[in-house]
Amino acid sequence: MDVLDDLLTGTRAVDGVFNLGILETPWALEIREEAPLALATMVRGDAWITRDGIEPLRMERGDVAIFTGPAPYVVGDSVSTEPQLRILPGNICQPLPGAPIDYSERLGLRTYGGRAEGSAMIASGTYQVAGDVSRRLVNALPSVLVVPAADLAGPVMDMIAGEIRRESPGQQSVLDRWLDLALIVTLRAWFDRPESQAPGWYQAQTDPVAGSALRLLHEDPAYPWSVPELADRVGVSRASLARRFTAVVGEAPMSYLTTWRITLAADQLRSTQDTVETIARRVGYANAFALSVAFKRVRGTTPTAHRRQAA
Repeated sequence: MDVLDDLLTGTRAVDGVFNLGILETPWALEIREEAPLALATMVRGDAWITRDGIEPLRMERGDVAIFTGPAPYVVGDSVSTEPQLRILPGNICQPLPGAPIDYSERLGLRTYGGRAEGSAMIASGTYQVAGDVSRRLVNALPSVLVVPAADLAGPVMDMIAGEIRRESPGQQSVLDRWLDLALIVTLRAWFDRPESQAPGWYQAQTDPVAGSALRLLHEDPAYPWSVPELADRVGVSRASLARRFTAVVGEAPMSYLTTWRITLAADQLRSTQDTVETIARRVGYANAFALSVAFKRVRGTTPTAHRRQAA
């Protein structure tokens, strides 16, 4: 079990929203889907991405962009082109003033735009991100990231245009699984890029000391770990483990373990009706009181209050 696997376990597309836009130059889309996580790829043509707080980003054919957070953004052939279409939650396409009249006509299932032969084709998918484990992954990403086509392994992106327009039994599940695979491939390529400033838990996975310790913590977070035992399992001294883990991951081993246990507990408090006592033992605490003390210290609230707020 590596850390990325653990974080992706809670980040799965269910009833994802997909669309395919086919447009003519000059074109621009204003995206207001308010999704916490979205992915888009240029099937045909190039584009510019603009969003408040970032410099415009170029997206060429085959590149993949990931967007985090509900803030709106614009994708267009130029940073100066006014949007002609607005995409609203639920895959609602709203023509804006100045849009060609035929842009109000749908071209087929999950498809909008003017002519099927349009110079630009952009495919996108969005889904909700529920739970603290998933948010730990999303929070490690910038507002917008773009991964060049050359860095993406395999034909994952090549199939999407046809799949979005297909109407077959189980098609929603096919699209959801495509979105999951596309997300994993893109994130892995992004984190491997120097400019990504990958979080410590990702960088540590290739480190023989910190990576080994991190995998042990994620494989069995409920085990009563101590620095001496963790160091013994990894095969280094306690001082070497503490020094290397802190340098690579960014926090001490036991501090990381506490944060991870509280994250797991927070997810279970939100998604199950299990008692606080049961959850406490499941994530590595002796009883509900011990979990409550740690939870309050890390989150500033109690497990019961967290569950009530989530509900």
